[in-house]
Amino acid sequence: MKIDVLSLFPEMFDPLRQSMIGKALEKGIIDFKVTNFRDYTLNKQKHVDDLVYGGGAGMLLTPQPIFSAMSAIEADNQGDRGHVILVDPAGKRFDHQTAQRLSKYEHLTFISGHYEGYDNRIRQLVDEEISLGDYVLTGGELPTMVIIDATVRFLDDVLGNADSAEDDSFQNGLLEEPQYTRPADFQGMKVPDVLISGDHEKIRRWRLKESLRRTYLRRPDLLAHRQLTKEERDFLDDIKYEESLDSKQ
Repeated sequence: MKIDVLSLFPEMFDPLRQSMIGKALEKGIIDFKVTNFRDYTLNKQKHVDDLVYGGGAGMLLTPQPIFSAMSAIEADNQGDRGHVILVDPAGKRFDHQTAQRLSKYEHLTFISGHYEGYDNRIRQLVDEEISLGDYVLTGGELPTMVIIDATVRFLDDVLGNADSAEDDSFQNGLLEEPQYTRPADFQGMKVPDVLISGDHEKIRRWRLKESLRRTYLRRPDLLAHRQLTKEERDFLDDIKYEESLDSKQ
């Protein structure tokens, strides 16, 4: 996958070159480039923003530098500017499924804005707009890094274990169950017996039930959109009964 980013602060993306993504870069799994679109402004003072027509607080990014930077990306890629994503609070909320979908593209290009926002004509360049949530940050760099990190994890050979992404929370519409490692007894806090029993079917059932329990307690909204199997419905009935007993104690 090729990833291009348009940003006024390229140095903010240095942390992405660490850990798993750094290894993916070394292996050639991804090609990552950040372009400072200030380099493309025709303004002698190198300004990339201006006052809002009609009045209003803050400054808007002007279209010319971003259009010119995008033309340069197209020229470097034989006319391909990639699937262009505008990181914006008004965009569609980012989630696990979106990351998985984006991982299918061979070329992603992110526009990371700053200041008050964008001149609306910049949206003519964009294929989709994405938001991390219902809040506003000082710039698009952090959301862009989050989206890239979550997306790249789905690429082949990025994670050490190919099953890791498949077992993540949200992959099957549920939160991940509690997990444990050695020692089996730490300061009197013991790993559930079933996990060290060696009985794979009992372990599977425990994991599914505890995944449902965590989802029911923390994100019940996810269950409203999930078609439950009979086994899951039975587990959920048990969980509700067990939790009702706990609340009375």
